[in-house]
Amino acid sequence: MEKVFFEDYQVGELLVSPGRTITETDIILFAGLTGDWHPIHTNVEYAKKTMFGERIAHGMLGLSVGSALIFRLGPYVFTPKKFIAFYGIDKIRFVGPIKIGDTIRCEAKVAEMKERDENMGTIAYEAAIKNHRDEDCIVFSPKILVGRNK
Repeated sequence: MEKVFFEDYQVGELLVSPGRTITETDIILFAGLTGDWHPIHTNVEYAKKTMFGERIAHGMLGLSVGSALIFRLGPYVFTPKKFIAFYGIDKIRFVGPIKIGDTIRCEAKVAEMKERDENMGTIAYEAAIKNHRDEDCIVFSPKILVGRNK
């Protein structure tokens, strides 16, 4: 499954990461790192009164941890040996909460491949961070710049 070049991918190819459980410690460490101590994440009594009924993880915590899970498939699967750069993320949407104790995974499907020149191309994914109930929590479109087999 190891990839080297742009040409080693196919539109429609699906990558599914292993899971990881989000803990209270993750939320507290992320709040400390970022300074985002919003009570929806850190105050049990406040969070009980919200539409979620409990504390939830920061959206950016979910995106950071969840999107990195895809690399557990191996260093040259989502990004190949001829990886040049992370090109960006489009269309990020936080569509469902990640709660303490949820086990999340990342599913990324190759959506588009564009040759930029004879040396490189871009690979765009349609990705989702899903919980253990198979519900979408975050949907986004990452794009990478990759060397070609020329």
